Amino acid sequence: MSEQIAAARRSTANIIRSRYQGLRSSRRGGMFGPAEVAALAVSCLILLLVFFSYLYFLVPARSRLEALQRDREQLHANLQKYDVIVRDGRDAKKTTDTITHSLATFENTGLVRQDKGRMGLYADLNEIIVKNGLRNTSGPTYSPLEPAGAKATPGKSMITKWQSAYPGIAVDVTVEGQYQNVRHFIQDIERSKQFIIINQVELQRATENNAPQLAGEGGAGAGSGSRASLVSLQVNMATYFQRASGDAPIAGQE
Repeated sequence: MSEQIAAARRSTANIIRSRYQGLRSSRRGGMFGPAEVAALAVSCLILLLVFFSYLYFLVPARSRLEALQRDREQLHANLQKYDVIVRDGRDAKKTTDTITHSLATFENTGLVRQDKGRMGLYADLNEIIVKNGLRNTSGPTYSPLEPAGAKATPGKSMITKWQSAYPGIAVDVTVEGQYQNVRHFIQDIERSKQFIIINQVELQRATENNAPQLAGEGGAGAGSGSRASLVSLQVNMATYFQRASGDAPIAGQE
């Protein structure tokens, strides 16, 4: 009886021992052991650290980089704008200097003094009329032109239609003659050494009362054909002179 009990105990102990050994062997031969679990835990910790570093360092750095790039682009655009402004300023100054120099050259060399130019105009106009064989039927009448902005002399009227920054004289004259001679008359005025501007021109057939007188100058054979070719030219022109030293400068000049 006692032997049976002892054999049963040994059998139970063997069963427990075999199960325990089987459990230990199954744990040793499984996928996750203590080392694997520890490695997995460390990997998860590193992953968390990487994710935290991405959120804490990389994202703000990228935001600052984008902000700095936008500031750089804005500064570059402002620099280009300022460069254009400076270049335009230089071009404007260069243009102003060129205009000022051209105006000074025109006033000093293109215009004559008023006292000299007035007498020269009278002589040149009469010479051109005689040179082209024209008859002076009206004028020339001379009207002084005061510089723009000048005050009128009390008791005297002042012509303002052809005023400029310079003093001058307005001239009205009517001549008659052959058409070719009238053309040469206009060309000679334009080629004159005086600075003359032709403002108005009116060309028409000569009147019957004046035509026979000019036709007779051509000889007895001129006849009605010469009378028909005579024309009357009315010219309104103006010439300008240098400003006196005491005159006010032109607007924009110092």
